[in-house]
Amino acid sequence: MADSPNCDLKSLSPLQLFERVTEQGEKVRALKAGKAPKDEIDAAVRMLLSLKLSYKTTTGQDYQAGLPPKDLVLINNGTTKEEDEDLVDPWNVQTSNAKGVDYDKLIVRFGSSKIDTDLINRIERAIGQKPHHFLRRGIFFSHRDMDQVLDAYENKKPFYLYTGRGPSSQAMHVGHLIPFLFTKWLQEVFDVPLVIQLTDDEKYLWKDMTIEKAYEYARENAKDIIACGFDINKTFIFSDLDYLGTSAGFYKNIVKVQKHVTFNQVKGIFGFTDSDCIGKISFPAIQAAPSFSSSFPQIFNGKENIQCLIPCAIDQDPYFRMTRDVAPRIGQPKPALLHSVFFPALQGAQTKMSASDPNSSIFLTDTPKQIKTKINKHAFSGGRDTIEEHRKYGGNCDVDVSFMYLTFFLEDDDRLEQLKQAYTSGELLTGELKKVLIETMQPLVAAHQERRKQVTDEIVKQFMTPRKLAFEF
Repeated sequence: MADSPNCDLKSLSPLQLFERVTEQGEKVRALKAGKAPKDEIDAAVRMLLSLKLSYKTTTGQDYQAGLPPKDLVLINNGTTKEEDEDLVDPWNVQTSNAKGVDYDKLIVRFGSSKIDTDLINRIERAIGQKPHHFLRRGIFFSHRDMDQVLDAYENKKPFYLYTGRGPSSQAMHVGHLIPFLFTKWLQEVFDVPLVIQLTDDEKYLWKDMTIEKAYEYARENAKDIIACGFDINKTFIFSDLDYLGTSAGFYKNIVKVQKHVTFNQVKGIFGFTDSDCIGKISFPAIQAAPSFSSSFPQIFNGKENIQCLIPCAIDQDPYFRMTRDVAPRIGQPKPALLHSVFFPALQGAQTKMSASDPNSSIFLTDTPKQIKTKINKHAFSGGRDTIEEHRKYGGNCDVDVSFMYLTFFLEDDDRLEQLKQAYTSGELLTGELKKVLIETMQPLVAAHQERRKQVTDEIVKQFMTPRKLAFEF
């Protein structure tokens, strides 16, 4: 973003202002370190003070490095109010709206950028093929610095992918597949390395489970991830409990991040309290470290300047806002991000699924009969109370969970649009729409189960062994 004082600061969200102040502070430090002319430094300092004043006027808070503002939105009279309609953090997603989270508001609150038609078209030109339906349908809807990644790709400069999984249970559900299916597509079309972090340490710290159980879940979840079809020659999957003890580069980056983030900052970002164990407080640095290529010297030959692209659900963004703030201060490039919407629970889009509730979603271990029963019994309907009313007024695809699931898993755009028109007009009944979903999900899950059976413990070991991948750096 330009540093001109003439830009309209009033149009920026609190988080955008926060990031402007942070960037300008970095510029001032760089000018001073580079012994720039005094008038140039003075102008940059004046701009920094102006931005800090605008930030305080907008938020009512003094700027604190690394401590983003609380989730505030501007209202028409220029004052602020707390945005309490949607609760979104790395552990909770709640909304009172049956349509789900308002993602346009979330973009403003988090200060990210919308994935618009121009960006999708640019991705299509770069890869020479039709973009993934997750992009076309707005399932991945927001980004940070994807333009920079495309600049690098178009100029033959390398980047790599990083995503992860918190192994909280032995069985994953279909919602957990979303980032992996999309990441696999990104890896194939851009032909880049991929690292996948299994945060078994996090689950041990947050959940009531033994450290052995957390590690067991990590290895079982790895089998489901591998069954998505990742290339073993281009993909490194690692457990934190394993890898942290073997990689000096990984641990050095964790320590660097830890040194540059204060307790007050992590409290502000993640809501930690004085009663939280110190493991929770230090964990965000562990999730940040894979954003830096020097954490994987065996893959990147020790190079530290290779940018990372992170596909993830939007609730993980606080970790990477923190990471992006710290990166320039430890001499690392900021990671770029692609954010997905939340996969809705069968009972409705007000919350995301829980791995502890077997009826909240379709699990990758479910039988065809279980899938049919769950959808028929639990999938929230956007249909009318009676067949007569439904025929007359039609159904509501915006709240109907069966249609939402089809948006994720039915790849045929024309077929999806036909279903939408038929359901909205009342021609298609709720039971008939559920039948289409059942017929879509049963073979999808069965095919995944067959692929998973082929994933042996030896294959898991190969994916999780630190090694050079099929790339030269």
